[in-house]
Amino acid sequence: MCLFLGVTMMMKAAKVTVDRIDPTDWYVGMKNPQLQLMVYGKDIASVQEVTTDYPGAVVDSIVRLDSPNYLLVYMNLKGAKAGTMKLKFDGGGKKSEVNYTLKEREMAGSKRMGFTNADVLYMLMPDRFAQGAHHQKQVKGMNTYKEDRTQPSLRHGGDLEGIREHLDYFKELGVTALWFTPVLENNSPDNANGFSTYHGYATTDYYRVDPRFGTNEDYRQLADAAHQKGLKIVMDMIFNHCGFEHPWVADMPSKDWFNTPEWLKESKGTSTPTKSYLQTSYKLTPVKDPYASKIDLKETVDGWFVPTMPDLNQCNPHVMTYLIQNSIWWIETVGIDGIRMDTYPYADAKGMARWMKTLDEEYPNFNTVGETWVTEPAYTAAWQKDSKLSADNSYLKTVMDFSFFDKLNQAKHEETDAWWNGLNRIYNSFVYDYLYPNPSSVMAFIDNHDTDRYLGNGQDSLSLKQALALLLTVNRIPQLYYGTEILMNGTKEVTDGNVRKDFPGGFPGDGHNAFTKEGRTKAEQQMFQWTSRLLHWRLGNEVITKGKQIQFIPYEGIYVIARQYQGRTALTILNGTSKPVVMQVKRYAEVIGDTQRAKDILTGRYYDLSKDFELRPRQSLIFEY
Repeated sequence: MCLFLGVTMMMKAAKVTVDRIDPTDWYVGMKNPQLQLMVYGKDIASVQEVTTDYPGAVVDSIVRLDSPNYLLVYMNLKGAKAGTMKLKFDGGGKKSEVNYTLKEREMAGSKRMGFTNADVLYMLMPDRFAQGAHHQKQVKGMNTYKEDRTQPSLRHGGDLEGIREHLDYFKELGVTALWFTPVLENNSPDNANGFSTYHGYATTDYYRVDPRFGTNEDYRQLADAAHQKGLKIVMDMIFNHCGFEHPWVADMPSKDWFNTPEWLKESKGTSTPTKSYLQTSYKLTPVKDPYASKIDLKETVDGWFVPTMPDLNQCNPHVMTYLIQNSIWWIETVGIDGIRMDTYPYADAKGMARWMKTLDEEYPNFNTVGETWVTEPAYTAAWQKDSKLSADNSYLKTVMDFSFFDKLNQAKHEETDAWWNGLNRIYNSFVYDYLYPNPSSVMAFIDNHDTDRYLGNGQDSLSLKQALALLLTVNRIPQLYYGTEILMNGTKEVTDGNVRKDFPGGFPGDGHNAFTKEGRTKAEQQMFQWTSRLLHWRLGNEVITKGKQIQFIPYEGIYVIARQYQGRTALTILNGTSKPVVMQVKRYAEVIGDTQRAKDILTGRYYDLSKDFELRPRQSLIFEY
């Protein structure tokens, strides 16, 4: 629901104070030479003029907002070279100069390659994965917090250095890209209920890595080290909301910087809801519903996610420009290879489409995946770039397949019958792939940080193997959640922290080290080895990344999916029942052809395809021939 207020202010002479400029520096040679500088300082809006004599740089305009402590300076850098630019602020007789750094880009935007369906993303939470050798348990200057690994909702002390120290583990496993939950500063104090922002989804500084994880330089070093090992880095971002402790909350730049901002005045610096507080309904359907009421749409997109996360107004073009530039800055500064955008449909659709179009123009081979948490394929498909299901183009290349997640997690508890249950649910989800402009750019997953782990509180490795066999062979970009490969389990029944447990061996004092073969239990090693074998087989396998997909309606409890490319075939076969079932080979003649013998890549065993054979209960096979 868009409402943008034009603001004019009376100017008055005052001392010029510049405390901060965002972005902290910028890059020359961009396709779009425009630059927004958000200047912060007491009464900075009183300046009469901002100029520079730096060659090739021009101040196009200055914008004064409601708060006297903000000034937006819009510049054009079309002819500028790298160097130090002097910005001159004229405060009515008193002048100040500020040095601002312009940097050379490391490469053209077209050379930055994003993630594709040739990748496998491995999602992890920095606070819960591993702690580096130089970790500081308490960082000065941060609001009150505590590291306590016995408490699932407090910080545990993982950091970027810890991740960097275990890059070889990812290579051994066979994944190709690392997606971390947000690493930016979340300077919110632990609350009275024993919760903290260890998860990272309440940003308080868009240009600073949370010092409990490390520094901006640590993040860059991690990305460089990952790239040297052939691993990509995907950055989690949140444009829908920020943290309650963000400076914008205490000193709002403008009246419409946030949605329903009147509550901030009533809250008086606390996050305790009052009468005017508007909570999002969490129902995303009104955003695409052709019959949606105004109140339903407003509650979805203007309501706050939680009281501690103020809802940003992407309809305000200055807000959106700030956020767009921030994403570009991290691409250029750290060299990230992709973005995962949190709570995508909760933000203003047109503002987000502007962001995606801008990124696509600057980085045509980059990729962004948006979290679109509705379990119907038609809804998800409507958000993908060039969708004919939506009146407006989102320009979002990749969407998350919540239908696959939902159907698979229902199917694992069921027997596959002749119609709807069990693996029929997966079949009936894939039949709607005609809705997607690009099914190959849809991200599939079996669990993540916001869901119960696939194993729940159990250890059913047969079911997990079926899920992974599907995930890693179908026409999707697959995403794994950390620890799945070693049977990590847990549910959200008591707290989200129980699905975000520490990776064994990542912290000092852990007696159990799952990073090494010797440290894993027998069951963990068997699952790790099985998963790693499948992942390494998938690496560079064009049958999986480029192959045509053919699926067969589950028959006698067996679900079969074929991928075919240039005369080669990969055949995934799943027994979706808890009893032995005979595979009737002739039924699948169109994808087997004259093949007499095929190798199961999961075990190395060869099967005779000239005759029927028996599948064990819940058995998974992946043939290649």
